[in-house]
Amino acid sequence: MRVLMITPGTRGDVAPMAGLGSRLRTLGFDVAIAANTAYAHLVTTAGCEHRELPGDMSHLVSPAAPGKKATGADLRSYMRELGDYFDLAATGTLAAAEAGADVILANAVAPFAYDVAEALGIPAIGAHLQPTESSAAYPPVVLGTARSLGPAGNKLLGSLISAGKAPYDAPSARIRQVLGLTKKARSASERARRNANRPVLHGMSPTVFPRPADWRSGLAMTGYWWPEAEPGWQPPAELVEFLADGPPPVFIGFGSSAALDADFMLDAAHRAGARAVLQGVQGVSGPGAISIGAVPHEWLFPQMAAVVHHAGAGTSAAGLRAGVPTVGVPIYTDQAFWAARIASLGAGPQPIRYRELTKERLVSAITQAMATPDYAARARQLSAALSTEDGTAPVVAALRSAAKPI
Repeated sequence: MRVLMITPGTRGDVAPMAGLGSRLRTLGFDVAIAANTAYAHLVTTAGCEHRELPGDMSHLVSPAAPGKKATGADLRSYMRELGDYFDLAATGTLAAAEAGADVILANAVAPFAYDVAEALGIPAIGAHLQPTESSAAYPPVVLGTARSLGPAGNKLLGSLISAGKAPYDAPSARIRQVLGLTKKARSASERARRNANRPVLHGMSPTVFPRPADWRSGLAMTGYWWPEAEPGWQPPAELVEFLADGPPPVFIGFGSSAALDADFMLDAAHRAGARAVLQGVQGVSGPGAISIGAVPHEWLFPQMAAVVHHAGAGTSAAGLRAGVPTVGVPIYTDQAFWAARIASLGAGPQPIRYRELTKERLVSAITQAMATPDYAARARQLSAALSTEDGTAPVVAALRSAAKPI
């Protein structure tokens, strides 16, 4: 079976799918992943075929600096850039599917993949890394807040946002026109899939977030899809020497966003009395701190005293898997949701919203994370539970069911 994964987004969106793709290949599936060129190596080292999605989302992270609120002009410009990005992704999705596929797995920001699948007469299955269905259990993750509005408010607002405008609406409409499909709004297509109970797989753990009671039966929670280790990867000698030359440090990094400068991170770690491994900056080297490039979380995080990050879905999962406390500094969309989940599970202090971030607050949170034994103990308990889960088996079952003749 030829499986095509459609993964617009940043590295955090692609890496879990590449890990899943690698495991599907060992079970006999032929896997191609459509992703931005920046992540081609990530895809191919997992043994999957890379098909290009034009564009680069890495700079589309937040329209404002830490501690500042975005202006209306900032937000309008940001949404225009997102729309342009998704238009390129829609074009790339069509080309990727025309290169051959028997079934499509589409992430949460690729609704145009369903339009392409409809035109080509092949099944499409949702493969999401965050909960996007409207529910009484949580507020809509696209709002970038974890503040509950109560069961009725959460459900109502989630439904309104699902039916409202999104930056991938115009790309979906254009692709339908190009393919000669009947005119249909993206929200109407989603509503039709929901009414038909079409499957959506969620690559996240019920240990971290229990399945909501009001989810329809077609929504499955599989367990995490862990990124694949790069064959033959070796850590930089300077990093190995740094880790061996003192107590466990604190990791501070913000994925694709590079959200903080080196001086801010260095001063916060120093004032918290911690050595630091800094990701997203360059040129830091010494007994108290070191800067790094891409290093596998599964290797690095277990050696940390705590991890400070943006609380993206994949990075949050990696911190819990490593069994170390987390300080969440969410920037946008679902990051606030995951940061709040980690704190509610007792694996770290209360998160700091990026727009409210100050050096003093970060110092306090790092100090709490390192000085509170209960955080580390709870993180280790969650790590043990995650190690028993298999996120691949439910995906295999869904793929085989989708391929059955009707």
